[in-house]
Amino acid sequence: MPFSTLRPDWSKRIVSPHDCPMEALGGLRARCRALARDCPTRLAGRGGQQQQADPLGRRAAAAQVAVPQAEAAPYQPTVIDVPAPDPRGGTDRPQDNATRPAPSTPPSEFESFVSAAAGTPLRRFGADLLVPGARDFTAGPSATVPPDYRLNPGDELLLGLTGSVQAANLRLTIDSEGRIFVPRIGAITVGGVRYGDVHDVIARRVSRQYRGFQLEVAVGRLHGVTVYVTGFAASPGSYTVGSLSTLVNAVLASGGPAAGGSFRSIQLRRDGRIVSDFDLYDLLLKGDRSGDSVLQNGDVLYIAPAGEQVAVIGSVNREAIFELAPGETLNDAILYAGGVNTVADASRLMVFDSLGRGQTGWEELSATEATTRKARRGDIVRVLSNVGIARPLEQQAVLVTISGEISKPGRYYFKPGTRLADVVTQAGGLTAQAFPYASVITRESVKAQQQQSFERAVEDVELLLTSQPVTSANRAQLVQPANLTLVRSIVDQLRERKPSGRLVFDLPVTANALPGDLILENNDTIYVPPRPVTVGVFGAVPTPASFAYRDGATIGDFVRLAGGVQKMGDKGEVFVVRANGTVLADGKRVLRAPALPGDLVYVPIDANRGEFWARLRDITGSLFGGLVGAATIKGLTD
Repeated sequence: MPFSTLRPDWSKRIVSPHDCPMEALGGLRARCRALARDCPTRLAGRGGQQQQADPLGRRAAAAQVAVPQAEAAPYQPTVIDVPAPDPRGGTDRPQDNATRPAPSTPPSEFESFVSAAAGTPLRRFGADLLVPGARDFTAGPSATVPPDYRLNPGDELLLGLTGSVQAANLRLTIDSEGRIFVPRIGAITVGGVRYGDVHDVIARRVSRQYRGFQLEVAVGRLHGVTVYVTGFAASPGSYTVGSLSTLVNAVLASGGPAAGGSFRSIQLRRDGRIVSDFDLYDLLLKGDRSGDSVLQNGDVLYIAPAGEQVAVIGSVNREAIFELAPGETLNDAILYAGGVNTVADASRLMVFDSLGRGQTGWEELSATEATTRKARRGDIVRVLSNVGIARPLEQQAVLVTISGEISKPGRYYFKPGTRLADVVTQAGGLTAQAFPYASVITRESVKAQQQQSFERAVEDVELLLTSQPVTSANRAQLVQPANLTLVRSIVDQLRERKPSGRLVFDLPVTANALPGDLILENNDTIYVPPRPVTVGVFGAVPTPASFAYRDGATIGDFVRLAGGVQKMGDKGEVFVVRANGTVLADGKRVLRAPALPGDLVYVPIDANRGEFWARLRDITGSLFGGLVGAATIKGLTD
């Protein structure tokens, strides 16, 4: 075939290597090689001049017979189309239980009885910890799928393939026969396969058709499993729970054990055999979940009836009713209660037979006997407390604070029964400037007693002041709001006063030692002041002030130094508070009494001005020896 007739046809048909099959391209190459071999012969027949032609002509001819280079098609891996994603996505949370009302467990007959006997509401241990109605007991959506989890129908897997076969975010749901269908690969059975093994199962199936690929498998969504809670449950029935839920999740979703159900025996049955017999006390008291198995579809949970129950009350860390296993002792019940607390009497306990099997009533047992005495159904165990028991002075350890004119002031510990003289000796004795007559010794027990008496006195004052307008002849005037407000103000001021707990001793003013035979109590405080050099005069005098003390002077002398008693003052009610805490109140004769260092002289206002004031003066004077009454009137008139 002439070259001129071949070229138009070839240039017309062959546009690019991709426009013809490989067989046609191979045939074209063979024809071109034959033509190239034939060309030199044809050119030789035309004469030597043609063969010796211009080199440009030879190159043009060679270009006309050149075969174009064919481009090899690039390799294209198999791509698996990704189905439309499930709009639900994520780990599911079963919804069929959401509409059920939260079950509540009413107190049992034994709980009601023990609560009445103990004087405080008592529930079974675990009832308030595990069965509050508002709590959600399903497994969280962010829970990690364990390797031992076995895949169930309805679970969704996420597949990712790279290499010779490619797919991204391939969501595949396990059907009712336990299979997933992977496009271009086929059906793969994964139902019942451990999550830790599913990668190898899928990889073996893909490797039958492809080589050189990488596979990633994850759980996209868990469908949930249906289990049956039976026996003594608060709300027995079938429950759809998350596929990662355990025995505890399902039991608590059903409301936990009923009033007659056991916290100590919850059986998980699968295919007719017992897989686990779980004790909730292991979880609550020890944090042990070794028997809390992951559930599978169709599992049956059986809550056994409650065993023997014992109430533990008193000085323990948790008062409650505890369910005991056969053979457990009273000491085991106390251990379930967290043991005795800090202030308990650990040497003994009291046991009461609530069922009346004996006639002993409360029985006292030692700590050793409690370790061997088996608990019986209905026992009430009380652990006694050491708080609030007044100990004799001979048994009280003593912490004493001594300060003031002492050689070594500070806080000292002493054995029970220590005398004040021993404390002063331990502290190095008194200094030369000490004034024992004015020493202040305070005691907590005295303060408490004074506070109780003071509160009773204030209540009497309040009653007398409020009833006075009713019994008075001019009650219409006394019932005025202003007078009632004044009464309330007086009572409020009295309530604000707090006793100091001071012990007052009638020592001579020349005493050079404290009362050494005084037996000290814990937290006693002792203050020894220096000898005062003034006498104070206050109240209804022109110039209230503190004046320098001088020997031989009387109270009247110091009152005259203050300007004497004013017209509104009451000479018959002048009183003196001595430095040792005693009060001298003897009418006008007080002014003739000798003054002592540190005296406080008070001249009150004449309170005999009206029935109400006189009544107030009589009440406060009789209750508080005149001191509180005079001070109250002073506060109201200033």
